[in-house]
Amino acid sequence: MKHLGIDVHLRSSEVCELSERGKVLDRSRIPTTESGLRSYFGRRNRCRIVMECGASTPWIYRLLRELDHDVVVVDARNIRLIAESTLKCDRVDAEILARLSRFDPALLQPVYQRSYAAQELRTRLKVRQSLVRSRAKLITTIRGSLRAHGYRLGSCATRSFVARWATLEVEESLRQTLEPLVETIAELTDRITVLQRELYAEAKSDELPVRLQEVPGVGPLVALSFVAWVDRPERFATSRAVGASLGLRPILRASGDRAHRGRITRQGDVEMRWLLVQAAHASFLAKRDSALRRWAEQLERRVGKAKAAVALARKLAIVMHRMWVTGEGYQPFPKAA
Repeated sequence: MKHLGIDVHLRSSEVCELSERGKVLDRSRIPTTESGLRSYFGRRNRCRIVMECGASTPWIYRLLRELDHDVVVVDARNIRLIAESTLKCDRVDAEILARLSRFDPALLQPVYQRSYAAQELRTRLKVRQSLVRSRAKLITTIRGSLRAHGYRLGSCATRSFVARWATLEVEESLRQTLEPLVETIAELTDRITVLQRELYAEAKSDELPVRLQEVPGVGPLVALSFVAWVDRPERFATSRAVGASLGLRPILRASGDRAHRGRITRQGDVEMRWLLVQAAHASFLAKRDSALRRWAEQLERRVGKAKAAVALARKLAIVMHRMWVTGEGYQPFPKAA
């Protein structure tokens, strides 16, 4: 099998091809387009291709897999040969990726590439999150501007901000200055409402998100985000690996009879990790008694609520993955195995 490395860029990509023995057979610069990739890789027999993870990775990965190639996507942060090299250019990076292809792919810690359906769902969730954050920034800007002129807009629900603004008595010149931001907030609120209704309807129509919402603290958005992030539950050997993949396990330094555990690794998807921590905080407020809640409350008394919430977030990920794999509902007090 031949080995290829691709250093992907927006307009063009550098490709290096090696033989089974590691001899350079070809160096090419090809357009980063579907036609360019099909023209170059479509005429080759099955080979192993290594590429770094980036914004264009999902569609390139699906295209190369469609052409029957073995594709390995790696995180650039894990390749110190490239990140810390004193000789760094596209040709060298592509060759390093090709040479890494000749080793065991597991050593490269491949980055999982989701299906198109899961990627599309994640995109819609990210669009909603981006709209919510944009609206929050605009509200903060308006509040700060009002405070600088001696006005105060009392706290209220985000969806009620525009109505509260309409009742506020301010100078006409200041109102005209801030009115474009208020109109933008109103438009963003309408778009968020429509998108949120679609997501909530999807969370109610699919059996899996409905079942995951039985877990205390897990709502429609958390359930959908978890389904889109996992995509295929069988890609994790055990449910415990889910929390580790999200960076919710502690750093371990062990040698001989000594072991030191530090803070969590914080690797993996930042948004999914944040959502699980928020779900953990909501779980503390849930009235329903469960073994999970009792465990979290005992931990809170020992280490504080912040650390307990992170530990509970890891537990929630494990529980949801286990429910997905087994097809069972949430059990507040599971029976001992």
